[in-house]
Amino acid sequence: MIFDRKNLDDNTLIAIYKKLLFPRVIEEKMLILLRQGRIGKWFSGIGQEAIAVGAAMAMQPDEYILPMHRNLGVFTTRGVPFSRLLGQWQGKASGFTKGRDRSFHFGTQEHKIIGMISHLGPQMALADGIALADVLAGNKKATLVFTGEGGTSEGDFHEALNIAAVWNLPVIFLVENNGYALSTPTNEQYRAKRLIDKAIGYGIEGRQLNGNNILEVYYAISDIASNIRQRPRPVLVECTTFRIRGHEEASGTKYVPQDLINEWQDQDPIARFENFLIAEGALRPEWIPFLRNEFLKEIDPVVDSVLKEPAIHPNIFTEIGDVYQSSARPAFKLSGKSSVIRYIDAIRDGLMQAMHKYDNLVIMGQDIAEYGGVFKVTKDFVGLFGKERVRNTPLCESGVIGTAMGLALNGYKAVVEMQFADFVSSGFTQIVNNLAKTHYRWGQNVDVVIRMPTGAGTAGGPFHSQSNEAWFTKTPGLKVVYPAFPADAKGLLMAAIADPNPVMYFEHKYLYRNLTGEVPGDDLFIEIGKARVVKKGTMATIVAYGYAVHWALEYLSNHPELSIEIIDLRSLQPWDSATVITSVKKTNRAMVLHEDTLTGGFGADVAAVITEQCFKDLAAPVLRCASLDTPVPMDKGLENQFLAKSRLEKAMQQLLNY
Repeated sequence: MIFDRKNLDDNTLIAIYKKLLFPRVIEEKMLILLRQGRIGKWFSGIGQEAIAVGAAMAMQPDEYILPMHRNLGVFTTRGVPFSRLLGQWQGKASGFTKGRDRSFHFGTQEHKIIGMISHLGPQMALADGIALADVLAGNKKATLVFTGEGGTSEGDFHEALNIAAVWNLPVIFLVENNGYALSTPTNEQYRAKRLIDKAIGYGIEGRQLNGNNILEVYYAISDIASNIRQRPRPVLVECTTFRIRGHEEASGTKYVPQDLINEWQDQDPIARFENFLIAEGALRPEWIPFLRNEFLKEIDPVVDSVLKEPAIHPNIFTEIGDVYQSSARPAFKLSGKSSVIRYIDAIRDGLMQAMHKYDNLVIMGQDIAEYGGVFKVTKDFVGLFGKERVRNTPLCESGVIGTAMGLALNGYKAVVEMQFADFVSSGFTQIVNNLAKTHYRWGQNVDVVIRMPTGAGTAGGPFHSQSNEAWFTKTPGLKVVYPAFPADAKGLLMAAIADPNPVMYFEHKYLYRNLTGEVPGDDLFIEIGKARVVKKGTMATIVAYGYAVHWALEYLSNHPELSIEIIDLRSLQPWDSATVITSVKKTNRAMVLHEDTLTGGFGADVAAVITEQCFKDLAAPVLRCASLDTPVPMDKGLENQFLAKSRLEKAMQQLLNY
């Protein structure tokens, strides 16, 4: 291992050494505490410190770094207080997540660090979004994101590299190749001789570094970062190193040949750097135990103090209250000007007004730019707002949703158009594990709206017709809206974009050009979580949303003799149970009607709440009328049979005649 000090003076070399040594001393202390049973778990980065410290030193303090769980050196180099780190690891209130997550699963905007989630791959696309925000803002900054050699097998790795390459984003993708993904060696993980060879497929640069040589890492990352700040583009960096200890301490290392461990222990980044500094005359051997002892003097009191901190006192209201960031409907005033327009034009109108209102709003999706999207919602938007803000994306839902989240982390708003709601499954982890849980975990807003063209009625078949809102209504942290009328379509979309929380916005494809309504021309915000009584009645209540509201209205038009109250939920998460309960207590009968399948549909939750809250008032069991428990068929006759509408007449007779 050859160290090149270049023009670094002795004081600078010692400063680098201290930054390298500090996380090692912390880790050694953690291993002692683990053996003593005073802490419960530890993921060791011993032997890999040069990568984290060297790379973090190379980045400017206001540039984002997205580390992994072996990158303690990133946090210490960025000056994150050890007391808060230990509080985080121990689930104390002094940590970053109020005991809601462990280890390095958190972010801190103060230190420009965005932590990982256990799925490993998704954070790479976040780096794309962070870098895109800097490019759009004209900031000459780089973004650094870590992953392991195992993570390069994830689809998220490939999606993130491809997006960064296509959009020339200044992201350094740093792969710590430490030999094993838990117990799986590299020869069972990939066939490439070098991971940087994968860069060729994306038309980007790749550089391989000795990850145990802190000066090599520092110089290389400094050079790359400096370069891409001026000429934005991604670079793939592979840092070769080795994981001396287990994936986590309980895993052990029995699967690793001892001679391989011995070989890499001889390449220990701290010992090698110490020998170099001694040879250079910058460090005297007797200083080493002194420096270690000085660090222990700093660490030990913190350990004693933090471990004595009381356990968090659980509070239901605090926990529920922190799932979403608080938000209020923006103040607005209607001028009285309105026009009768189609459902799809109301969505387009709301999106356009939001683009004018928020100059930090970016729309992304497949074919949404010049083509205007498959449903033409964004037709002509490129001419109005430019391709920087109306962005065609590669075909990679997970990467695009992650990029949208990265934009939000760096001060932007994002709207992502799913070409069809069915395709959202390819981005599921980003939505339910990343977007949804971020505010609850570390208090970070995520201003992302995902537009979901949904529903049957167009003979689209099993992969273009699903009503999949229930996939998301059960996920705390997501808001879910589903407008049935043009005015609500505009008002809920503008409210969703204004909201600091992630919102799933369902828009029914059949209603696009088959439904018109009067829509205000001004900005319009419909409060998320508020239902609307569409029609008053006394004999029964139908609770519905989306296209099903119109089935209910059609049923009543065919039965003018019936006095049925129809409630349009509009929002499914949160949903307006108070309005529903008030109605059912008045009518004494209730049906929940929706297009989704019966089993697992959102209507089950509504029916359960009605039963719990209105049991003494009910004159009949709460009924659900939903679609068949089959995939959505393509044939028109089969599709009609599938839909709940075909059973509505019989179900209402059953409810009213009970």
